[in-house]
Amino acid sequence: MQTVVEGRDTGRIPVAVWRTAIVLAAGSVMAGLDTSLVNVGLDAIGGKLGASLAATQWISSGYLLALAAALPACGWLGRRFGSGRLWLWALVGFTVTSALCAAAPGIGLLIAARVLQGVTGGLLIPSGMAILGEVAGRAGMGRVIATSSVPAILAPAVGPVVGALVIANLSWHWLFLINVPVGALGFFAGLRWVPRGEPGVAGRLDVVSLVLVVVGLPLTVYAITGATDHRSLAVPEVWIPLLGGLVALGAFAWRSLRTTAPLMDLRLARDRVFGSAAVSVFFTATALFGGLIVMPLYFQLLRGDDIVRSGLLLMAFSLGAAAMFPVAGSLTDRYGGGIVTAAGLVVSIATTVPMAVLPADANLPLVEVLQVARGIGMALAGSPTVSAALSAVDKSQMSDASAQVNILSRLGGALGSAIFVVLLSSGTAVGGEQALEVFHRTFWLMVIACAIALVAAVWLTWEQRAVAAQARSLDTPTIN
Repeated sequence: MQTVVEGRDTGRIPVAVWRTAIVLAAGSVMAGLDTSLVNVGLDAIGGKLGASLAATQWISSGYLLALAAALPACGWLGRRFGSGRLWLWALVGFTVTSALCAAAPGIGLLIAARVLQGVTGGLLIPSGMAILGEVAGRAGMGRVIATSSVPAILAPAVGPVVGALVIANLSWHWLFLINVPVGALGFFAGLRWVPRGEPGVAGRLDVVSLVLVVVGLPLTVYAITGATDHRSLAVPEVWIPLLGGLVALGAFAWRSLRTTAPLMDLRLARDRVFGSAAVSVFFTATALFGGLIVMPLYFQLLRGDDIVRSGLLLMAFSLGAAAMFPVAGSLTDRYGGGIVTAAGLVVSIATTVPMAVLPADANLPLVEVLQVARGIGMALAGSPTVSAALSAVDKSQMSDASAQVNILSRLGGALGSAIFVVLLSSGTAVGGEQALEVFHRTFWLMVIACAIALVAAVWLTWEQRAVAAQARSLDTPTIN
């Protein structure tokens, strides 16, 4: 591995790279929009298909668990066939399974189609990120990844509004059919503009490791997200799958570090920049993406807004993030991901503290200004730490690195969401002052989570500067 950090070469990025990034954004939009769209329509789907709430919930849970199970295989498949080919296959699979979901005549077949869709979604996102890392190069990594993240951050805010409008004016089938034209357009554009990548040396598929991680990761995600339903981390339905998942993941890690041809190369963490960036990715996701579930509940439960109005109010956060992402990318390429992430977390803390003290009837324009500023903080803290992780590896390691970054981000986000929702569930049902106090405690917990993430970002900054200083002492140029 060749780690080079803190570049100053922020030259012009070729048009071909931006063109590829735009095409890859089609996959990110589909995967990001799909979850929020379908979640809005679960009740309507269950009613039309005559399914219980418990069964209908598996439309969402089956997708998320299948997505988690597919992520670890992405690194090996990318090395074996090339990231570009894998992305095209995954895009076709996601499009076809979207059509299958829309055509499902019953709840059982719909859940089965969603599981297949989750598998393809789990391959689509990290393979696209790997391609971006390969074509952008270290000098342009920050700008390309940050700008490409704009559609993904807008999708969760737009999704509930679009989903509510689809349910009100069309049928539930269109929650899935909307992916078909986007996927078809992305495929034909990808055939022309997405580099296939060269098949590499992937080694023999480690089936034992695959079984361990395919069992362990979904069990862990299931337990963490299940804590939000049970409102506790201590019930058997949560801690038993959590224990089983962690044991399986521990066995997977032990095996991966001992074999010469691992399913996923965990030795990347031995590089101190990648290792510190990975820790920063996890805790930043816990602090920031876990917080994304709090604000919709704030508007709906505390202020009494309906789902459409809440979605529109949440646009302030997404617009702030979308406007700042390109700036965050330029700053990352110039100064390094660690310091930019740290600055973003400081902004996030400064904009979350007021939410922990404001009354329930706080001035709405003030809340919206805070949301815009918090979106700015998230943009500064989100993609730069991902760019720092990918910049620390060679092109041949990009598939593994992107898969690991996605796994850590999803686990961190799931953990943050579970903790915040469990806390909110303890008092919001009562309403009144008790509900306000619970939200205040939750916002203070978000501040603490941001502070932990800030420590991780400072560690990343320290490691990046140490490598840059070593490079200067050897009189070699440094690039990000």
